[in-house]
Amino acid sequence: MAYHTALDVSLRSVSICIVDDGGTVQYEGKAASDVSDIVGCLKRFDPPIDSVGFEAGALTQYLTYGLQAAGYEVICLEARQVNAALAAMRNKTDKNDARGIAQILRTGWYSPVHVKSIESHLIRALLSSRKMVLKQCVDMENEIRGLIRLLGIRLPSPLKHRAFDATVRQFIEKNTTLADSLIPLLDARQVLYQTFLKLDNQAKALVREDTVCQRLMAVPGVGVITALTFKAGVDDPIRFRRSRTVAAHFGLTPRRFQSGEVDNPGRISKAGDPDVRSALYVAAHSLVVCSAEWSSLKVWGLRLVKTKGHRRAVTAVARKLAVILHKMWLDGSDFRYGSTEATS
Repeated sequence: MAYHTALDVSLRSVSICIVDDGGTVQYEGKAASDVSDIVGCLKRFDPPIDSVGFEAGALTQYLTYGLQAAGYEVICLEARQVNAALAAMRNKTDKNDARGIAQILRTGWYSPVHVKSIESHLIRALLSSRKMVLKQCVDMENEIRGLIRLLGIRLPSPLKHRAFDATVRQFIEKNTTLADSLIPLLDARQVLYQTFLKLDNQAKALVREDTVCQRLMAVPGVGVITALTFKAGVDDPIRFRRSRTVAAHFGLTPRRFQSGEVDNPGRISKAGDPDVRSALYVAAHSLVVCSAEWSSLKVWGLRLVKTKGHRRAVTAVARKLAVILHKMWLDGSDFRYGSTEATS
């Protein structure tokens, strides 16, 4: 007889439930959210447990790698499906949630979630830190702009980050009171900017040693951040059976509502990793608007701009970029610029 083991995970504790093939509860317990404590509870059950399942969440990576090291097969369940199934239960408790997840495992009504590698999470941590520091730097620049605008001082626009400090000091140096108030803000902003440059250089150094990112950056519009973000988001290209499904995974395909005679395509689903989706959109915008390199993809995008508008056209190009980048990564091919005859 097979047994199905479920964990309902919170930050401090884990509820454990084991059911048999008939759905009868064979064991229930509770442990701290620590791999050693969970393994200790599971080993008390006879016969030995082979696999463990739980809902994707904040502790997914920690529990997955820890339980795998302890010899268990780990099944990570998609949170949306689990929530939909558990919503039918009258009372919500950790114990009931563990029972519900165990029944989901028993019936097989779930979609397994890919747990990303440690390398992917390290790249993501670097990119997230870079993004957060840059946002804080921009917020402080906007605050300084607002303070000096009240005195009639207008800074040039656009103004590059590296020139911001010197430009502001030049405007306020004659007003001692204003300088005493703003120089501490400028000093703090300068520390943030230097931190951003350090993180940005780390990202560039990482790309220089990564053959996958170098290949992806051969595509017009794709830079360091887009290549790293896409690699960290996909993690393992083999997990996608077809390259077309990559765009849908990152929420770049339209939703669909079909019922009877009604069949309406909607806006893009915006499912999956928002950072990857945003990076692909920025790359597509750069390819269509900023890139001077000719390609059949750029020509196609410009045609869509005329008929569908800028936003829809860039979204469509981003959708194609997701497919192209995955295909290039999967089979090691180069970007194909196309021929002028095919687009004339």
